Amino acid sequence: MDKFKLHDLESAPEASRPFLEAAQTKFGFIPNILRIQAEAPALLKGYMTLSGIFSESGLTPGEQQVVLLAASIANKCHYCAAAHSMAATGAGVDQEIIEAIRTNETLKDHKLDVLVTLTKKMIEARGWLTGDDIEPFLKAGYSRADVMHVVLGIAVKTMTHYVNHMAETPLDEAFEKFKLRVK
Repeated sequence: MDKFKLHDLESAPEASRPFLEAAQTKFGFIPNILRIQAEAPALLKGYMTLSGIFSESGLTPGEQQVVLLAASIANKCHYCAAAHSMAATGAGVDQEIIEAIRTNETLKDHKLDVLVTLTKKMIEARGWLTGDDIEPFLKAGYSRADVMHVVLGIAVKTMTHYVNHMAETPLDEAFEKFKLRVK
């Protein structure tokens, strides 16, 4: 199969261009995942819209990045793991926390640890969680609405994970420092 095209502002379908321009303005470059998604303007619009809505959730920017990184690790998406390691750093998440998520270790911050645990359990169980799965999350200070915010974060990442897996999206130079190193 031919590789998926890395679109730019010239080659992208007209309906994708405003989203690529917004990414260029926000990040200073157009991440490769968006360049690939540009092939399907509805997907790109959906991803960008849901990402924006997730950023308005009740979770802090750091917690949002923890969800996105944990989902990326659970779904073995190396592209997103690198991107969200960088974004988590930018959101002020402690490097020890980021590394613990990346290596599937217990986090020193109990509240973030239960956030990671719930995110991974939700992915592994495909949403079939019990009260016993959710109770530690609530006891740690999160709300039932936050359970739904985790669902939203997972939905956002599922879109990019599936595309990255199919397209074998090349890692952007900006994320190279955060590339997962397989031991």
